[in-house]
Amino acid sequence: MSLLDESQIRVILLDIEGTTTSIDFVYKTLFPYASRKLESFLREHVQDPEIQCLIQDLCAQHDVDERGGLQPPGWMDDSEEARLRSSVAYGQWLIARDSKCAPLKSLQGKIWQQGFTSGELRGEVFPDVPGAFERWRRQGKIIGIYSSGSVVAQQLLFRTTRSGDLTSFISAFFDTRVGAKNEQESYKKIAASLSSAPQHFLFISDAVKEIEAAQSAGMQAVLCDRDPGSASSRGQCEAIHSFDNLIPD
Repeated sequence: MSLLDESQIRVILLDIEGTTTSIDFVYKTLFPYASRKLESFLREHVQDPEIQCLIQDLCAQHDVDERGGLQPPGWMDDSEEARLRSSVAYGQWLIARDSKCAPLKSLQGKIWQQGFTSGELRGEVFPDVPGAFERWRRQGKIIGIYSSGSVVAQQLLFRTTRSGDLTSFISAFFDTRVGAKNEQESYKKIAASLSSAPQHFLFISDAVKEIEAAQSAGMQAVLCDRDPGSASSRGQCEAIHSFDNLIPD
């Protein structure tokens, strides 16, 4: 970790997908679950004002995608049933594309909340994560999460792991309401919200563009490559493969 100034680090800001949690868990468990449950969830809650607002937001995003030439599934709005069916088809299309649009993320979070509450879903983290959280807490570090998944979804994931409820170690959760993860301004907002200078942050993610955005905001940052044998290009980014030796006691 020669490129990090560990003496400056006060806050450790973590991505989830590919960093604390396997990408397979997201793509093979969480996304399919949301896609499978989307229709029944919307039918159950279609009269809720918040869900109606999210459907309207999906319709607006559909117009944006259509004008952008992305060819989403058609949207019918001539009846409540047609609107619901259109929401389901478009929502499933967005999930398949790993869309980061806000109304979809909100819906996914609510669907996952039901799954975690019922016990159908259970959070997963890499084996080194609980120990690292304990170590960093002992050292007086602040731990934060910044993920494209909604804050609700983040909290549910860390609350239901096989190692127990890990949310007690986490002081702050951020999602894309603070801004896109590949934009410098997002990291400046996070630093300001925690009343800490950017240079006192260490951001860890599996995405090079996110690392570069955090660095451009003045944060220290390191790439997390959980598959050291992969052929993915890391550019000039320094990489770690686990948290075991990151800021040791």
